[in-house]
Amino acid sequence: MGSAIPSVRSISDLARIAGVSVSTVSRALTGKGTLNQSTRDRIRVIAAEHGFQLNVAAQNLRLGRTGAIGILLPLGHERKQALSDPFFSALFGHIAEALAGHGYDLLLSRVVPQGDDWLGEFVRSGRTDGIIMIGQSDQNAAINRVAAHYRPLVVWGAYSPENAYTSVGSDNHAGGAMVARHLVQRGCRRLAWFGHADAPEFAARQAGFLSALPADIRADTAIVPMPITPEGSLAAARAWFAAGNRADGVFAASDIGAISVIAAAREIGLSVPDDIAVAGFDDITLAQLTSPPLTTVRQDIEGGARMLVDLLIRRMVGAQTQSVQFLPQLVVRQSA
Repeated sequence: MGSAIPSVRSISDLARIAGVSVSTVSRALTGKGTLNQSTRDRIRVIAAEHGFQLNVAAQNLRLGRTGAIGILLPLGHERKQALSDPFFSALFGHIAEALAGHGYDLLLSRVVPQGDDWLGEFVRSGRTDGIIMIGQSDQNAAINRVAAHYRPLVVWGAYSPENAYTSVGSDNHAGGAMVARHLVQRGCRRLAWFGHADAPEFAARQAGFLSALPADIRADTAIVPMPITPEGSLAAARAWFAAGNRADGVFAASDIGAISVIAAAREIGLSVPDDIAVAGFDDITLAQLTSPPLTTVRQDIEGGARMLVDLLIRRMVGAQTQSVQFLPQLVVRQSA
């Protein structure tokens, strides 16, 4: 008669049978942390033989963890912004992949701030183990207030030495200056900037653009408020042209804005780039598919997403971190 298979009711039982520590079993079954692959595979085989499945929810409860990271998109300045925006979709996808590599789920939340303590209320809810904020919107004061006492927080957005939090993002000022120099070099003299300057990233792009223009051109450059949404940006571009305004070079603060300018210009018979050169910012997938393909400033979205997750994980274990700015790249295509 064969010997009885030892009963496995807990992670401690499995650790005893495998001859390893409880923490090693936890790393093997959750995929978190570093562990030799052969050890990981051996423990999983033993667990399968005994029909043991780790109750991750119960384990997280005992450890005071949720196993989730909150991805918050604050909509203070533009409440119609959608999570389906191509730039955000790409960034969310890369963040989700990076978090999965650390064993975390993603809790995605589109937040319309109510009151001054909306972020503090989210932190106190205990729904996540950390927060990645996508953009500051006009909520910088609220973010700084929470960052002063809540460590597991990082932000994708514009850098400022006055911020109390760690941020990751492109050098928006440098990107705007790249577009200005390019449009001037190709002979553009009547310029316009389209964007929503209430967002810190957009404000930096505008400032960089204007700073790199010759004084005479800068003095006559039109500043055109433009919502972030596709519908709002197209309406703003149409209204500007309908009022009789014209430019031979346009820098829009986002690719969606630039695509809207191209569409509105064509509706009134203007040729791009012969009559009007148009450039955007982000280099979303649609930028290559427009007609003509869009000249734009490329952000390292994938690298930025990995950096956000890396910095957050480091902050969660008490490490000190510094903000990171990526230098963007001007991608010249047929629109300018």
